[in-house]
Amino acid sequence: MDNTVLDYPFAEPPRFGETMTVAPGVLWLRLPLPYRLDHVNIYLLEEGDGYAVLDTGLDTPDCRAAWQAALSGPLAGRRLTRLLVTHFHPDHVGLAGWLAERFDLPLWMPRPEYLFSLALQFAPGDLGAEMNRAFYLRHGLPSAVVEAVLVRGHEYLHHTTGVPTTYRRLLAGQVLPIGARTPTVLTGGGHALEQAMLLSAPERLFFAADQVIARISPNVSVFAMEPGADALGAYLSSLAAIRETVRDDVLVLPGHGLPFRGLHARIGELVLHHAQRCAAIAEACRTEPRSAADLIPVVFHRVLDEHQTGFAFGEVLAHVNRMLATGELHRETDAAGQERYRTV
Repeated sequence: MDNTVLDYPFAEPPRFGETMTVAPGVLWLRLPLPYRLDHVNIYLLEEGDGYAVLDTGLDTPDCRAAWQAALSGPLAGRRLTRLLVTHFHPDHVGLAGWLAERFDLPLWMPRPEYLFSLALQFAPGDLGAEMNRAFYLRHGLPSAVVEAVLVRGHEYLHHTTGVPTTYRRLLAGQVLPIGARTPTVLTGGGHALEQAMLLSAPERLFFAADQVIARISPNVSVFAMEPGADALGAYLSSLAAIRETVRDDVLVLPGHGLPFRGLHARIGELVLHHAQRCAAIAEACRTEPRSAADLIPVVFHRVLDEHQTGFAFGEVLAHVNRMLATGELHRETDAAGQERYRTV
């Protein structure tokens, strides 16, 4: 995507385990991830003699080591006051249990995100393999690929320390005092169930989590638990609401990548990006019906590993479900129960 209209006030991120001041009383901490997307951004908001923590990182030795470096380095002598977790994805909630127990921190989280984290915490070791196996096969993934995705592609879901057994709810429209700040909570679907964002309007700061990122499109997926979900419709509605609610001149502090200015332009790019993907799917399904698995190379033009294949499959199905909802595609089911789609 062309990001030439965006402004990046920080040319380089902080090193893992170090912090950078991005606004008065706001620190940016970056933690490593073992994936193609190799980092996650954590923000620390000054609160009295300490900091409230926005998101936590993945439960890996490298993430814990980076946290330890920060706690014994730039954060030394400052306590942590509470955890604010934006959504259930393991790179954001993965160390919530560890941090909450170690520092006796209350957890604040949107209700659907907390409950889904709790469900994953107490899920069986196979994380619903039979449900997912049937789901993938019904949509055309070859059995060998399905098994690889179930074993290695879902492995990241195990990288969490769980969540505390009690929490405090983050709710859309809520004003949440944090030290001298009183940000408003926004929520949005599509990337997650009800992902939380924080808007500090007087300072023109927008903590966007993964809903708006500068150089990549946030993954918008459909999963076996809710196979008919219109996740892309929810995401596009959220982008429209953000554009209506949040000024264009805010500093966007995203969950990945660099902070930037140019929010409305970036939203326009993301909307166009998904429209182009829908157009590519419509063209591919015009001459013959295709399964969601058939459409993965139509949308993703690179070789994918098992982890990426799971996300790519879910993303394709999100576009298919949006196009079914708008009447652009028609579903056909064969005698074996496999689903394919044809352009109307």
